[in-house]
Amino acid sequence: MIRAFHAMTTIKLDLSGLKCPLPALRTHKALKSLMPGDRLEVRCTDPLAVIDIPHLVGVSGDRWEIIERGERDTVFRIEKSAPTLESEPPAC
Repeated sequence: MIRAFHAMTTIKLDLSGLKCPLPALRTHKALKSLMPGDRLEVRCTDPLAVIDIPHLVGVSGDRWEIIERGERDTVFRIEKSAPTLESEPPAC
C-alpha cells in the first residue's frame, strides 16, 4: 500500500486596508484552495472582519487556532478541516 504524504503548510494573507466584504471573500477563496490540515493566517485592519471571518469559519466547518487583536489589526489563524458529508454537494 502506498500512502501519500502531504506536508502541512501555512499561507499568510495580508488583507490590511481592505474593507468589508473583501476580507471575508478573499479568506473564503484562500480556504477553498487549501488541503485539510493546512493553515491560513489572515491579517486584517477592517473592524468588521472580527464579525465576518469568524462567521465564515463557523459556516465552513474549519477550525480556529487563534485570534490576535492588536491596536490596528487582527490576525486570524485558521486550520482547514477535512470536508464533511454535509458540505459535499448532493449526488444526482
